[in-house]
Amino acid sequence: MSSNARSDGRTPPLLVVMGVSGSGKSTVGAALAQRLGVPFADADDFHPPANIAKMTAGVALDDDDRIPWLEAIGRWLAEHDGQGGVISCSALKVTYRDRLRAHAPRAAFVHLHGTREVIARRQASRPGHFMPASLLDSQFATLEPLGPQEAGMVIDVDQSVDAIVHEYVRRSA
Repeated sequence: MSSNARSDGRTPPLLVVMGVSGSGKSTVGAALAQRLGVPFADADDFHPPANIAKMTAGVALDDDDRIPWLEAIGRWLAEHDGQGGVISCSALKVTYRDRLRAHAPRAAFVHLHGTREVIARRQASRPGHFMPASLLDSQFATLEPLGPQEAGMVIDVDQSVDAIVHEYVRRSA
């Protein structure tokens, strides 16, 4: 058995937990990584200071702002391809996900989906985050749901973190 394989012989998953700000990407991603026994990273930690300043000021990032951020996330995925890993990343557009898959073709996406009302309620409970609730509408306007040709699954966020993790494990078995 290779050092990359689990005891069941399968390569550990390489996941991007995606969705709009406030969907629970970081919390669910960390819980999934713990459950799967793989490293976790939060894409928020990969933003350059200029992006954080822009978002803190309530200004939505444009595609040019996102390119170096997505490249850094893609490199993290590529570095963890053999051992598996989970990273939280909004990955709102197909082109963003394509950029990540260019680095790590086997990466799959877990889209945490929720209504605007559910997400707004979640955002209101996390004061101090650099992404203000005022940018939620721009996030929903940008979101392109997973297409049928994209590896991954959509999971409803209006349930507990444990239920979301259980649903991923059940559906990926």
